[in-house]
Amino acid sequence: MKGLLKYLSPFAPDQSGATSVLYDLEGITVICDAGGCTGNICGFDEPRWFEHQSAIFSAGLRDMDAILGRDDRLVDKLKDTAQKVHAKFAAVIGTPVPAVIATDYRALERMGEKRCQMPVIAIECTGTRLYDEGEEETYLALFRKFVKKDVERDDKAVGVIGMTPLDISLTQGDTFLQEKLQKEGFERIYSYGMGSGLEEVKLAGSVQKNLVVAPAGLKPAKYMEKHFGIPYEVTYPFLGENFLNQLKQISGKKVLIVHQQVAANEIRENIRLSHKGEKMELSVGTWFMQPKDLKEEGDLVFKTEDGFIKHVEEEQYDVIIGDALLHRPLKEFKGTYISIPHFAVSGKLYDGR
Repeated sequence: MKGLLKYLSPFAPDQSGATSVLYDLEGITVICDAGGCTGNICGFDEPRWFEHQSAIFSAGLRDMDAILGRDDRLVDKLKDTAQKVHAKFAAVIGTPVPAVIATDYRALERMGEKRCQMPVIAIECTGTRLYDEGEEETYLALFRKFVKKDVERDDKAVGVIGMTPLDISLTQGDTFLQEKLQKEGFERIYSYGMGSGLEEVKLAGSVQKNLVVAPAGLKPAKYMEKHFGIPYEVTYPFLGENFLNQLKQISGKKVLIVHQQVAANEIRENIRLSHKGEKMELSVGTWFMQPKDLKEEGDLVFKTEDGFIKHVEEEQYDVIIGDALLHRPLKEFKGTYISIPHFAVSGKLYDGR
């Protein structure tokens, strides 16, 4: 049966990705659901919820509200919340119910802005796609809505796109990255989605360059390059020393790396650098976005659990690198498995080592 998971857990969906990008931006985030999706996001897909909370609300859709498409009820609730919560903007995030009834999100934006007297963005998530698609749409919506066009270029500022716990499996990635970038001469690090607020988003047109640390950040970075002339660099500087040492100890000629594509590419490059002169076949597989700009020949996208198992059995890899949860279905794999967490897959954080 396509989509049946016997060993793996469902991966984080698009509404979780959208909410993760918005988490630190000091806005009101409304999940357009009856309550279940919001509970999953805060309870399972957002580790920062247990460190510091954000203004995330469920729309509390009732059956007849959904069936009749009573957007006025939602806007009334949003206005009441905006009067009680100090926020700079509001965001409405879609889920399966509004997707099924074809909710007009642009109308929600206009109605919300008129009634609440604040900027409103709406992200058309469906709950049927994966987290990175929700992240990508949210970054684009934020940049289109808020980036100022009349700011001067700041040579001491750098932007980071794609840094959420779902992608880097860290909750303090902004602090981790800040130390490295300060050594390169940057004084202001605008990490959209982790550590930076709406004011930094507004200044996104002033940075010297953008760092793309996840596939969801590539399209938004290209948007900023096209409209603001800001170059971008694809990098993943979050691999700890202990993990890199494990890569140096790899013994085998055929290696599969499973993660989000940017992280997997960084792992592959580190293996190449530490095994120069050795003949090795290094392949990347991912369950998520795989932009053409980031892939190499032979890289693949997994669609089903059975397909993943079958591929590993047929290819006879010597080493597999990926989240520990992905080892569970590989009962016949006899090679070396090196674990690196991917929060969107297992809900496990990386300790940075």
